[in-house]
Amino acid sequence: MEKDLIYFKKIIENKGYKFTRQKQCVLKTLIKSSIHLNAEEIYINVKNYSVGLATVYRSLKMFSELNIIKEISINGVNYYEMKIFSGKPLHIHFKCIKCNSIMDIDNKSLELDYLRLNNKIEKENNLIVSDANIMLIGLCSKCREDKNVKTN
Repeated sequence: MEKDLIYFKKIIENKGYKFTRQKQCVLKTLIKSSIHLNAEEIYINVKNYSVGLATVYRSLKMFSELNIIKEISINGVNYYEMKIFSGKPLHIHFKCIKCNSIMDIDNKSLELDYLRLNNKIEKENNLIVSDANIMLIGLCSKCREDKNVKTN
C-alpha cells in the first residue's frame, strides 16, 4: 500500500494539491475496501484519526477530479471506489433492490462487446469515450432465494 500512496502523492502534488495525512487516511480506506463506500461510511473509518466529514467530502471531490476514484450515484447517494488501478475497459455495477449491496460484474465477453460498441459510438458520432457508468438493478442471488421478495 505504501507504494500506491507514493504514486497517488505524485499525482496529487503534480496538480498543486497538498498530500495531507487526512487525504492519506481517506485513500487508505478506499484502497483497503472491497465494497463501494459512501462518504459517511468512509468518515466512520477515518474519524478516529482526526479527519472530519467535510474533509472527507473535499478529498473525495478532489480524488474524483483527478480520476483516482470513481463516483457512482444511486438514489441520491454517492458511492466511491478506486478507479486508477482497475485498467478495465468496462466496469459494470449491479445494485440489489432489497439489500442495497453494490457489486462489480466482471465478464471478459462483455468487455469485448463493450469495446465494439464503444468503437462504433466513437466512429458514428465523432467522439472519444473515456469512461462509462453502467448500473444494473435487480435482485442479487442471495435475495432471490428469499421467498418473501416480490419481483415486478
